[in-house]
Amino acid sequence: MSRRIAVPPEKVPAPGMRTLFEPAGSSLALFNVAGQLYAIDDSCPHQGASLCGGRQEGRVIQCGAHGLRFDLASGYLLNSNSVKVETYPVEVVDGQVFIVVACKEPSL
Repeated sequence: MSRRIAVPPEKVPAPGMRTLFEPAGSSLALFNVAGQLYAIDDSCPHQGASLCGGRQEGRVIQCGAHGLRFDLASGYLLNSNSVKVETYPVEVVDGQVFIVVACKEPSL
């Protein structure tokens, strides 16, 4: 199960830009790389530093605190499959941008 979060038009980044989007208490970074939109948690999995303000090279974002570099498409730390930042699919429907967030299953 998932839900779509509408991104306000002023929060949709232009190509080469990024924005911080904070729906319902969460903090997401939205990147526009050559017209392709990527959404990730804004918190580095190492110690929680913001990723939105990090150095970006194409699809790679570097954490400003300790230099860890993550692929925006997969979320994985470069050259590793063990450390990952959460990524979210981005959909565009009739010009409206949505971030798709999986709903947590209730514990039984």
